[in-house]
Amino acid sequence: MLEIEALPAFTDNYIWLIKNQTTKQAAVVDPGDANPVLAWLEKNKGWQLSDILITHHHQDHIGGISTLKAKTSATVFAPNNPGIPNKDIIVTNSQIIHIIGSLLRVIAVPGHTLDHVAYYAPTQKNMPARLFSGDTLFSGGCGRVFEGTMEQMYHSLQQLNELPPDTLIYPAHEYTVSNLKFAIAVEPSNNLAKEYLDKCIGLRESQQITLPSTLSMEQRVNPFLRCDQVSIIMTIENTLRLHPTDAKEVFSDLREWKNKF
Repeated sequence: MLEIEALPAFTDNYIWLIKNQTTKQAAVVDPGDANPVLAWLEKNKGWQLSDILITHHHQDHIGGISTLKAKTSATVFAPNNPGIPNKDIIVTNSQIIHIIGSLLRVIAVPGHTLDHVAYYAPTQKNMPARLFSGDTLFSGGCGRVFEGTMEQMYHSLQQLNELPPDTLIYPAHEYTVSNLKFAIAVEPSNNLAKEYLDKCIGLRESQQITLPSTLSMEQRVNPFLRCDQVSIIMTIENTLRLHPTDAKEVFSDLREWKNKF
């Protein structure tokens, strides 16, 4: 059974450490900094870092690759972007990859960047499915659209929205509290979002992380997965004085609003 641990990096990044207790092999997702990973390996003697998974080319996700590769010879899985160093296996949409005794499916999710992928581990041995979503889907929110289009990002999120509802969501950043504050501004009548925000504020005040979330929770509180809701459309019309004609336009209006929130 795979175990997942968060290694905090920088101010709000998480490097996700995936562990196989049987083989004592580990993989990491988006090591923007090598030091948290090396510190974990030093503390946990006998473990081998065998794989590095990269979701996209931004520096806070790739900065530790070269050092980790030099020290561990781990296999680097990454999308085909020239800015990502030390790639061993270039991943593409729907590809199945094998890491530390488990199979993961690659899901192309352009929008935040054009090369962005997510890694999906299906349900196994009574464990729910897990999604390493990088900077595409956050708890309560989604990533900014830097290189792709709003339509690409909308469709990428719709792909993820079709995964099993009990899928555990592992984003790359601790943005939950700020995202939920925006979600409540968008949908003031969403009492579950208010309760979830209170819970997450309590977790952060106790120095605990708010992740993982579940897709079912995101479907109920995350406005970027709720673009067909009348309550959200009404807020856009009344607050922004805009009149979106479909869910893609609702998403675009929300994302532009969040950029300035």
